[in-house]
Amino acid sequence: MNLNPQQARSLVAICLHAAFADGHQGAEEREQVRKVAESLGREAEIDFIALYQDVLLGRLELAAAVAGLDDPNLRQLAFELAVGVCEADGGLDEREKDFLQRLSGLLELSRPAADSFVREAEALGQAPADGPLAGLPGLDEVEPAAASSAAAPDRAELDRTILNASILNGALELLPQSMASMAIIPLQLRLVYRIGQAHGYELDRGHIKDFLAAAGVGMTGQYVEQFGRRLIGGLLGKVLGGAGRAVGSQATGSAFSFATTWAIGKVAVQYYGGGRKLDTDALRQAFAGLFEQAKAMQERYAPEIAQRARTLDLKRLTDELRR
Repeated sequence: MNLNPQQARSLVAICLHAAFADGHQGAEEREQVRKVAESLGREAEIDFIALYQDVLLGRLELAAAVAGLDDPNLRQLAFELAVGVCEADGGLDEREKDFLQRLSGLLELSRPAADSFVREAEALGQAPADGPLAGLPGLDEVEPAAASSAAAPDRAELDRTILNASILNGALELLPQSMASMAIIPLQLRLVYRIGQAHGYELDRGHIKDFLAAAGVGMTGQYVEQFGRRLIGGLLGKVLGGAGRAVGSQATGSAFSFATTWAIGKVAVQYYGGGRKLDTDALRQAFAGLFEQAKAMQERYAPEIAQRARTLDLKRLTDELRR
């Protein structure tokens, strides 16, 4: 079946409901999601910013959004995307759990299957930040430096690790399973952890999330944007069965995830390598410039990303992350 603008609008509306489900988003996070909606709307010629306002102000209820999806595959996709949005900031609170239960009922999904998917996603979303980088060469073999006395880490090795992580996250967006996209943020957290450790800093998950937020990378906003770019990329394509990934959308999401991960890694090297002296404005300016640079690089590495996707064992990867 073709994915029409009304179905796209319903999917985005459900994701926005998920983004606001916990009621904890501050003004900055809401602004990030609004900018995502505005950017996606320009590209898709759909007024997503009006949709954002309708959801935020309660003018478009969840049931009405669900009513726009009459295909079982799209309903399953809507639920998986909503779970990803709720999990993006790491773990579900009671409001989000209630929201997902209500959503699965409105979508008329099997409760055991929906609950099982939520449990798998939650285990992945709460994966520890200090775990291994899921088979990537580089930082896992580097001893952390003492911040004040030891020699600086090998910059070329850091660059290789950042590139490998970017290729891996680009490859994850080429896989059909929604769980593949949910692995991207935990891998980004681990990349920052390893870069900090290589410069002598022991970071916890809260610090890493604060660092990313200071750089302008909101977890919820990033997941909404990942989803939106996949959606726009495949707006006129066919919707697959099962995981429901749109044909033609993978390249769009892959490029975005590659660029985001590369920019996160490079700005982390600047920040921790420079003694954590960059302020918020400097971090955001640096990230924005690096993101544009990475977008220009992505085409060069597209063959490697595609090859990585062909050989990637998603179950093994997610099992490693959960451990």
